[in-house]
Amino acid sequence: MRYFLCIIFPPLAVLTTGRIGAFILSCILTICLWIPGVIHAILVTNDYYEERRHRQMLRVVRRSGRY
Repeated sequence: MRYFLCIIFPPLAVLTTGRIGAFILSCILTICLWIPGVIHAILVTNDYYEERRHRQMLRVVRRSGRY
């Protein structure tokens, strides 16, 4: 759903990731030119999902007791 928002309204997609600084930058990029705003929103959203996967992986490793 966030990737769909990246194309339709990039600042809203960035805002849903909880990054206020990136939201402000996304607003500026979207106002100036729409395409840089979309690219920035996709990058921020991808980083958000990557960070979420990383946190989940750490939880699994800690529960297994290996580290």
